[in-house]
Amino acid sequence: MENEVQKKRILSGIQPSGDLTLGSYLGAIKNWAALSNDYDCYYMMADMHTITVRQVPAELRRHTMTQLAAYIACGLNPEKNVLFIQSHVPAHAQLGWVLDCYTMFGELTRMTQFKDKSAKNADNINAGLFTYPSLMAADILLYQADLVPVGGDQKQHVEICRDIATRFNGIYGDVFKLPDPYIPKVGARVMSLTSPESKMSKSDKDQNGCVYMLEKPEDILRKFKKAVTDSDACVRYDLAAKPGVSNLMQIYSVTTGESFEEIEREFAGRGYGDFKAAVGESVVEMLRPIQEETNRILTDKAYLQSVYRAGAEQAAKVAYKTLNKVYKKIGFVER
Repeated sequence: MENEVQKKRILSGIQPSGDLTLGSYLGAIKNWAALSNDYDCYYMMADMHTITVRQVPAELRRHTMTQLAAYIACGLNPEKNVLFIQSHVPAHAQLGWVLDCYTMFGELTRMTQFKDKSAKNADNINAGLFTYPSLMAADILLYQADLVPVGGDQKQHVEICRDIATRFNGIYGDVFKLPDPYIPKVGARVMSLTSPESKMSKSDKDQNGCVYMLEKPEDILRKFKKAVTDSDACVRYDLAAKPGVSNLMQIYSVTTGESFEEIEREFAGRGYGDFKAAVGESVVEMLRPIQEETNRILTDKAYLQSVYRAGAEQAAKVAYKTLNKVYKKIGFVER
């Protein structure tokens, strides 16, 4: 039991704004499964963050359930990890509002993600998009998380979270634990297949650039065949000069366990056609068991419901402990 107390806590989440991508799997979820023995892990479907951009309600529900099933299929055992839907724990919104009042306007204007998303959704630059980092800080601080697995593009959000927590603690004493970003040693930053200088993303305008975890094998193979390379016709890792080939090598390395040197040897003197086909095949084979298991879990609605209900219950216990402390500190009358 003492062991349990000493485990560091991890919190992370992905927005159910669309189907999970190969990038989400290789860059995040694949690594999460390995953490549950050493850490106390909380993973959410970040549906509250998702609505900063307009969603089709039925699709948001479907994506949320599919994402939960995929989490489990990827090895996130609900017995070992707390899996929950963000909107099922009202403390996120409650602490989010409090932290809005301790986040400075200037801090929020400096957020690069706000600038990027505003440019992409010029007709819907809403307040939620602007105060998104305060809600993300609430997500993390509610659980007194030690570590937050993030990609490079989210590091800024962990930094502002630390700033908000430091400001709050400076006024009211030691309320929040300061989280650190957790960047896994083996994490692939998967880039778009059609424009390898930008990250693979479900919001990519060119759908050929993005591979989805639950996509049909023939569609995955077709996308890899079309992947952008260069005119050099040589499989060699060089991020600056050969971003397309280097991205494919990174994906192949993670799916096969081969080092870049081994990949270079394997494809020496062979054309890009062979190489792209091999990468596509390796991805299809890696995803096959996950796809089968996800589809099997999705047919068991009662099981999924039991997982997210139990997850919300466990998450709420921890979250409300923090929220009650915050409410007391700022002077709210106890209910």
